[in-house]
Amino acid sequence: MVAGQKVTVGRLVKYQTLTVHVSETTLAIERPDGETRVVRRTTDAAVRSIKG
Repeated sequence: MVAGQKVTVGRLVKYQTLTVHVSETTLAIERPDGETRVVRRTTDAAVRSIKG
């Protein structure tokens, strides 16, 4: 779950930590294979915690 939104990224990255770049309107998800998936945000919730 990112910024209050559930995002499907696939079974190949199950239990892995991914890097997500959050902007006002999109989430850019960097996958381990080098592919970046951009998803439109469905909420306007602020990011309250950053884990890393």
